[in-house]
Amino acid sequence: MTEHPTSFERPQPGVDPTDPGGALLRSPMPAPAPGVEAPAALPLQARSGDPAPDAAPVLQGSNSKTGTTGNHKDKGMNPAGTGPEHSQPATAEQDTHRPRPVSETVPIQPAGEDDRPQSGDERRTGQGLPPGRPIPMRRDGDRLRFVGAATRRIARGIDLDEIVMGLCRATVPTFSDAILVYLRDPLPVGDERPTGPLVLRLRRSDRIPQQERDLEDGILPVPVPENPSELDALGTELCEVQPGSALAEVLRGVRPVFTDTPAAHAALPELLGEGCEFVVPSGRRAILAPLRGRRRVIGAALFLRRPDRIPFDPDDLLVAAQLATHSALGIDKAVLYGREAYIADELQRTMLPETLPRPTGVRLASRYLPAAETARVGGDWYDAIPLPGSRVALVVGDVMGHSMTSAAIMGQLRTTAQTLAGLDLPPQEVLHHLDEQAQRLGTDRMATCLYAVYDPVSHRITIANAGHPPPVLLHLGGRAEVLRVPPGAPIGVGGVDFEAVELDAPAGATLLLYTDGLVESRLRDVWTGIEQLREKLAATAQLTGPDHPPPLEALCDEVLDMLGPGDRDDDIALLAARFDGIAPSDVAYWFLEPEDAAPGRARRLARRALSRWGMEDLTDSVELLVSEVVTNAVRYATRPVTLRLLRTDVLRCEVGDDVPQLPRLRQARATDEGGRGLYLVNRLARRWGATRLSTGKVVWFELNRG
Repeated sequence: MTEHPTSFERPQPGVDPTDPGGALLRSPMPAPAPGVEAPAALPLQARSGDPAPDAAPVLQGSNSKTGTTGNHKDKGMNPAGTGPEHSQPATAEQDTHRPRPVSETVPIQPAGEDDRPQSGDERRTGQGLPPGRPIPMRRDGDRLRFVGAATRRIARGIDLDEIVMGLCRATVPTFSDAILVYLRDPLPVGDERPTGPLVLRLRRSDRIPQQERDLEDGILPVPVPENPSELDALGTELCEVQPGSALAEVLRGVRPVFTDTPAAHAALPELLGEGCEFVVPSGRRAILAPLRGRRRVIGAALFLRRPDRIPFDPDDLLVAAQLATHSALGIDKAVLYGREAYIADELQRTMLPETLPRPTGVRLASRYLPAAETARVGGDWYDAIPLPGSRVALVVGDVMGHSMTSAAIMGQLRTTAQTLAGLDLPPQEVLHHLDEQAQRLGTDRMATCLYAVYDPVSHRITIANAGHPPPVLLHLGGRAEVLRVPPGAPIGVGGVDFEAVELDAPAGATLLLYTDGLVESRLRDVWTGIEQLREKLAATAQLTGPDHPPPLEALCDEVLDMLGPGDRDDDIALLAARFDGIAPSDVAYWFLEPEDAAPGRARRLARRALSRWGMEDLTDSVELLVSEVVTNAVRYATRPVTLRLLRTDVLRCEVGDDVPQLPRLRQARATDEGGRGLYLVNRLARRWGATRLSTGKVVWFELNRG
C-alpha cells in the first residue's frame, strides 16, 4: 500500500472524503475514446457466503467503497452510484481495453511542486499530473502488492529476531507509523504445553525511521514528521494476561480488531499500562492483531498511525491479519529451528573435547569445521588422551555421513576409544575393539579411524590405521612427508586384522592428523589433496626458517586456508601435535626388587637424582612420598617394581607394579596401622593418580619445581 499526501490527505473534487479506501492510491486508467465503451473493472474474486471484512479479515477482492462483492447493478448494494470504476458489467468484450499493470516503484513528487486539486478525470486517468507526482494506483492492487512485498520480507528471516524485524521494517512507515510486537515469554516449542501464566514481553518496537530509505520491494516510504509523536512512550516490558480479562478475550478471538471497539479498548491498559488512552490515537488509528502460531497464541502486534494521518479502514484489518498470520507461523518455525540448532550444537560440543590436555613433551592444537553452518553436526572427531608413562594417545576418526545420527555414533565410538586407551591397549587392539563396537551398533555403521601413541621419553610413535588418510609429519628443517602406515579396512567391516607400525618422532617435528574433508572434494581426489597438504605444510615451514618450527595455531589456520571455493563438502577435523619430547638427561629410571629394603633404596636413588638436577629443596617431600608409594607396591608385587623420575615443568614420579588393583584414598582410623600413605600423597602432591595397565598399574604424583 502506497501513500502520498496529495492522493488521500487532501479532499479532492469528486471524491467522497469519508471514503475509507481513500488511504490508498489508484492505478492509472486511460480515458475512453469517443464512442468506445468504458473499460470494465477487474473481476472481483469472492466466494458466496463470505462474511463482511469487519467480521472475517481474510484478504480478498472487494469493492473498496461498499465492501460488497458480486453484481453491482443492484442499487441496494451500490448506493454510491455506478461508473467505470464502481460497476461490473455482466459480460465483457474480448477486445475491451484493459488497464496496463503499474510498476511497484512509485515516483515521489519533488518538494515544491504544484499541489493543485485535480479533476475526477485527472485522478482516474493519471493525466494532468505534474512531473514527479505519484501515479494513482488501484486500491486492491496496492494492498495486494504491499502484502506480497511484506510477506516476502518476513519470510526472509530464519531466526526469531530476523522475522520480528522483518515485520517491523515491512509495516513502518508504509502501513503504520509505529508498531509494538509482544511475544510470549517463554515461547513454547512445538507441541510443548506452556507452564505458568501467559506473559507477554515486548520483543521489539519500531517507529518511522530516517527520512531516506531505499524503495525496497516496491514499498514507498512516507515523509517523516519533524516533531516526534508520543507513540514512542507506549509499551511496557512485561504484561501478564489474566484469565478472563479483556486482553485474554481479544487474544482468544485471534482476528485483528480496531482499538476503538469495547473489547480492545478495555484490553489496551492491560497490554500497554495505565495512561495509554491518552497517547493511543483515536478514530481507528490503532489495530490490535493477535499472533497465533500452529497451536496457540504466541503474542500480539499493535499497529499505530499518527493523529495527522488518515485512519485505518476495514480492509486494513485484512492486511493486518495477513501480516500477523505470516509472522506468527514464521516465529513458530524459527523457535523450532532454534531448538534443533541448540540441540545439534550441544550434541556436537559434548561429543568433541572441550579443551585439549597438556601432556608432558607434546603440544596440541585442533580445529573442527562442520560441513555447513546450518548443519553443525557431523561424524568427524579428534581426541588426545594422556596415558601412563607420560605418553599420549592421538585419535582422529570419521563416521560416515554428517547428521545427528552420525554424531551420536561418533560419540559412542569416541567414548569406547577413551575407555580402551585407559586400559593401555596397543593401538591395533584398540581398533579391533572399536570394530566390534561398530558392528554392535548396526550393520551400516562404518567409520575410519587413526590411533597413534606418542612416547616422549623414547621419541617414538606407534600408529595403527583403519581406512583413514595417512598422517603428514613436518620435520624441523621444513621437510614434509606422508607417513607410510598400513591402510587397513574401515571400522565396522568386521573380521579384519589391524596392523601397527612404530616410527621415529624427532623433537621439533609436527604430526598432522586430519579427516578426508580437508583433502577430498568434488574438485580433487584424496591423493591430490594430500599432496597439496604436504606442499602447504612445507611452504609454511619455510617462512619461519629451518631452525624454528611454525607456531602451532598459525599452522592450523594456514592448513585450512588451502580450502578453496567448492572444496568444503564434508566435515573437517584437524589435530596437530608438536613433539618436544623429554631429554634423556631429564629421566631417571630404576628397577626395585619387591623386598623390605626397596623403600630405603628408592629414597637414596631419588635423593641422588634431585641433587644432580639441582632440586635439593624438594628432597624431603620426594623421599617421603616415594617411600610411601614404593612401600604399597612391594607389599603385594611379585615382580620387580619400576621407579621413574621425570624433570619437565614439574617433577613427576611414577611407580609401577604387576598388581592390577588400584589404590583408593580412605580415612584411616586411629587404631589402624596403615592406610595413611595415600593421604600424605594427596596432601603434599600437586596432582596424583593411578592407572591400570595390561601388566599391572602405575601410581604417579607430581610436585611443583619451586
